[in-house]
Amino acid sequence: MVQRIRLIQFLQFCSFLILLSPALRLSAQAQQKPAKSFDLLETTISDIHRAYRADSLSSEQLVHAYLERIKTYDQPTHLNAIVSINPEAIATARALDAEFKKTGKLRPLHGIPVIVKDNYNTKGLQTTGGSIALKGFAPTEDAYQVKKLREAGAIILAKSNMAEWAFTPMHSQSSILGETLNPYNLAYVPAGSSGGTAAAVAANLGAVGLGSDTGNSIRGPSSHNALVGLRTSLGLVSRYGIIPLYTRNDVGGPMCRTVEDAVRLLDVTAGYDPKDPITKNSHGKVPKSYSQFLRKDGLKGARIGVMRQLSDKNVHPEIKQLFDNALADMARAGAEIIDVTIPEFDSLRANQSCPEFRTDIENYLQTFVKRDTLKTLEDIIRIGGYSDIVRDRLTYQQTHSGRARHPEIPCGDPFTDPLRIAYRKGVEAEMNRLKVDALVYPTWNYPPALVGDAKGYKGDNSQLVAPATGQPAFTVPMGYTTGDLPAGIQFLGRIFDEPTLIRLAYAYEQATHHRMPPKRFGAIGQ
Repeated sequence: MVQRIRLIQFLQFCSFLILLSPALRLSAQAQQKPAKSFDLLETTISDIHRAYRADSLSSEQLVHAYLERIKTYDQPTHLNAIVSINPEAIATARALDAEFKKTGKLRPLHGIPVIVKDNYNTKGLQTTGGSIALKGFAPTEDAYQVKKLREAGAIILAKSNMAEWAFTPMHSQSSILGETLNPYNLAYVPAGSSGGTAAAVAANLGAVGLGSDTGNSIRGPSSHNALVGLRTSLGLVSRYGIIPLYTRNDVGGPMCRTVEDAVRLLDVTAGYDPKDPITKNSHGKVPKSYSQFLRKDGLKGARIGVMRQLSDKNVHPEIKQLFDNALADMARAGAEIIDVTIPEFDSLRANQSCPEFRTDIENYLQTFVKRDTLKTLEDIIRIGGYSDIVRDRLTYQQTHSGRARHPEIPCGDPFTDPLRIAYRKGVEAEMNRLKVDALVYPTWNYPPALVGDAKGYKGDNSQLVAPATGQPAFTVPMGYTTGDLPAGIQFLGRIFDEPTLIRLAYAYEQATHHRMPPKRFGAIGQ
């Protein structure tokens, strides 16, 4: 009899749990989802922090919302932007929520989910550079920029796809994930090599992103995806822990939906790092905060130099029209528009290429990867798994290094290489003579290419000045061509004169507001 009563009580308790479980699930879901008043699409760091302070959003809710968007939009649409999710993202968000509840203070990037290109070392997370040669490699320390973002309260949400070894600006195709598509029109490429970060941030799969740029790879994908991309002065921000392409040209930096968000990332990453000696050149050149240069009236009285040697050479008519409209918009905002021709431009930019991939990648493998089976370029080639383009590039790098002509001239950085110094002096001398604040030109003279159309790669202006001279160059959305394909305008400044570029780029952005989200990536996760 007692056993029967206990059985009845047990069955009643089970029935109670069954009735209760939907309520428990609803309660958990309520904690995971943002309040209806918070609009996830196109949200900024400032928006997110206002919501945290108003207690209408938590870091955990925001992470869940972005993860839901990734689940809904990345693989199902074949966007293919995300390589891997950080399994610690939710736990990190909870810890940040607890910290804010306890202290009442938000760190500079508190609870901001970041998409990180898969060539940045991320402690405990696979880092591959887009190659199966590094499959399973999980660094034991963060890249310098990742470390600084974490210290500022950011959450590493996911790693993004890229062109394998960052070899090509044409597309973002890897042997780890395949090919990333352009969220504005899936028939087109997002450019390379940081196309995964660009597509993810453009489609609102994360709040902000990190890319790297050797010749184009922040600015090109940002232009193709209606983002702001900052290639900073060489020496302003550490590259330590980023898989190199050519260290002499490499920079890492923000890819964001707004200038302000990009500047917020720059604020926490700029400055000296003893592990990247080139950053010694930033001493005395980093302001307390770059945010002070975010001025809506920043174009008033500015002198904008139009670099016709780039803007008028083999340009698509729709890009030309957008660029002319951009110049008119800047004039209406108070800027004076001045045509600029750099004397001896072609000779200054000649013989600047100095491929040193073998040296750079083998140093990275020895420093970070430390595998007996993966020490040399030949080991990478032996493992295989890449496209014909990548295989050809790797084979070429086996036997080619240094300058093609005058190999006796050493391949130095922008502060020691005589050809690079001469190039920068030539550009800045003409800027000084005409007293222009910056030079402008289309980031690309042609719209994005169709997927698989190698001949469609045309008009990449990003390769032509900043990588060799070391100058900063920022791209900002300037409109759209047929097929909803974005285009960007590029601002080139004097070395370490990021403050001027921020002022001009922000003022142009605020005067035009060209940035729009891709139409097919809608409101899931709001």
